[in-house]
Amino acid sequence: MSQQMTPGERVRAALRGETVDRVPFCFWHHFRPQGSGKQLAAATFEFFKTKYELDIVKIMPDLPYPEPVEGIQEVEQLRFLPRLELETPAFQEQLLCIRLLRQQLGPDYPLILTLFSPLTYLFNFMGADFTGKNLILAGARSNPAPIEKGLAIVADNLQRLMQAAIAAGASGIFFSCMGATNADFSREEYLRFGRPYDLEALKGAQAGWLNIVHIHADPSQIEDQVYFDLFTDYPVQVLSWSDRLTGPSLGEALELTDKCLMGGLWERGPLTHGSETEIENEMLGAIMQTKGHRLILANGCSIPDDVSERPLQIARRLLDQLH
Repeated sequence: MSQQMTPGERVRAALRGETVDRVPFCFWHHFRPQGSGKQLAAATFEFFKTKYELDIVKIMPDLPYPEPVEGIQEVEQLRFLPRLELETPAFQEQLLCIRLLRQQLGPDYPLILTLFSPLTYLFNFMGADFTGKNLILAGARSNPAPIEKGLAIVADNLQRLMQAAIAAGASGIFFSCMGATNADFSREEYLRFGRPYDLEALKGAQAGWLNIVHIHADPSQIEDQVYFDLFTDYPVQVLSWSDRLTGPSLGEALELTDKCLMGGLWERGPLTHGSETEIENEMLGAIMQTKGHRLILANGCSIPDDVSERPLQIARRLLDQLH
């Protein structure tokens, strides 16, 4: 294909498994918007559009879902998580960010809002790093009722936010799910504590055309295996995971799902510190595994915020040479 596509045309073609002029490309890290949707919109536009001209603009979760004011010390407290309306300040700032970016990007530029799964938010409420996750894992096995109640409340809140985000101009939701690995829940446990609440939240994104589930494996847990097959029937168009960190490979995943795949680049690898040859080899490897079909070339998870611009600039320059 010789005619150059717009980002919207390119991404839509990739979702349908059609030929593209080049693979869609995206990478991301976090920003510090100080609670301001306006500041986050400005930083997002400058990074994704002005500086790197990426095919998808991804609003990072830097205006976070509000944690309970008094903090959560015990699993039993999860029964009483608040029901949040769209007037919640953090939600209003996210919606403002979407509207501002849509005004700047025009009607068809792919724009996604990053949100976490209900289970991921509960992990975060209970403590940083692995502390919260371990408390939820233990609680789910010994006292599941308050956890299930809390999950249901968060799923309901997210459903309303997703619906409003699509109405405000988002093309879809980037939905990041923790806990679906063999280092965390068993498959049966994720089917109980993860999947039902994921699906309830995602009902709010039904009107989106670019919904993405990210199956998260922590970079420090290199031996993790994600339960990829548990997500292949989720109501989304794209599956994202750290394929360079954990299985399946891109080539294997093509046989497991008819959805578009998002990945190919290791978030702690050549994209952040590699030579031009190393970056090119990783990009080519991803394209060769998929023959460039049903692929959005991207990092498996967020790259470090302090990464040098040099490898990112190299990757973006190489992109136009890779067909």
